[in-house]
Amino acid sequence: MTAHTITTPAKTTSRVRVAPAVTQESTLVTAATGRRTLAVLRYATGFIFLWAFLDKTFGLGFSTPAERAWINGGAPAQGFLNSPAVTGPLKGFFQSLASPLTDVLFMAGMLGIGAAVMLGIGLRVSAVAGTAMMLLMYLAEWPFTANAESTNPLVDYHIVYALALIVLAVLSAGDTWGLGAAWKRVPLVQKQRWLI
Repeated sequence: MTAHTITTPAKTTSRVRVAPAVTQESTLVTAATGRRTLAVLRYATGFIFLWAFLDKTFGLGFSTPAERAWINGGAPAQGFLNSPAVTGPLKGFFQSLASPLTDVLFMAGMLGIGAAVMLGIGLRVSAVAGTAMMLLMYLAEWPFTANAESTNPLVDYHIVYALALIVLAVLSAGDTWGLGAAWKRVPLVQKQRWLI
């Protein structure tokens, strides 16, 4: 009998990069940065609504000239609903809504949503009201045809604003740099959680 030597190839070690362990500290930093980023988004979104109210009320000259200002007898909602921007199969419906009451409701909505979002209170109500308003304006402009006011037939700024309002409400964005935490402690809000 002869002895056989069995040789095995030498094991090679390959360099495997291992991601650094996620620490509690890095998670807290990321969470804090995320909360602050949401607060900035909240301020920006709220200011969009608040600015629209201010410009249409006082005719600051950005989208509303002074002579068409609400305080000078202008009709912001009626002006939009009867404008060439309203197109599509729902045009007649939207034009039938044009009235002084619509102006008051529209302007109250812009002011209420803008102020609440900027303050960080009532974000659930703001998300519902703002989303309804944005969807109605989206449908009024009927972006599904060529040469519409919108440059995208599915996702335009109305949809993005609505989604931003929803995200802010779902993630309690009013708690950071806002009055959301204090608002949640108000007895009425504690009883009526939909007011959060």
